[in-house]
Amino acid sequence: MLVGIISDTHGHLPRAAYFELADCDHIIHAGDIGRIEILEELRTLAPVTAVLGNNDIPEYGDSVGRYAAETIDGVRFLVTHTPSSLQRALSGRTSALAPGDPVPWVAVHGHTHVPRIEYGGEAFPARMIVCPGSPVRPRGGSLPSVAKITIEGGAVVDARIVELKI
Repeated sequence: MLVGIISDTHGHLPRAAYFELADCDHIIHAGDIGRIEILEELRTLAPVTAVLGNNDIPEYGDSVGRYAAETIDGVRFLVTHTPSSLQRALSGRTSALAPGDPVPWVAVHGHTHVPRIEYGGEAFPARMIVCPGSPVRPRGGSLPSVAKITIEGGAVVDARIVELKI
């Protein structure tokens, strides 16, 4: 199972990002979508889990909120847009996780436009934090990017940032 992660499209889905996500079995959009057509285009490739970003308005329907908790092929994901929202959710200070919910393996955020993957103590209580960067407005010296996670047997076996040639 291959999960593609994208964020901060701000109304634009570059062809390079679309083609990079074409082999994914599931796509996560971590907010600042910009236009409903972005989700519609991504849904032509695979099922999509999406959250609202700070620049989004609730135009995407009830399935797109501030947080999403999704289990994909046995791996639990928690998705929100900002790193601070993610930390509040992981510490139980939001309604993103109900009491007794399992801790997510992968915590996903956007907002910074700077790609990163963190493991271990940096990601605690999750096992991994992923920010895919942005395919349209990279920051911090990064290139346009998305992230990909490979899942096998209910476990993450690979996580990587993919730089796009735009």
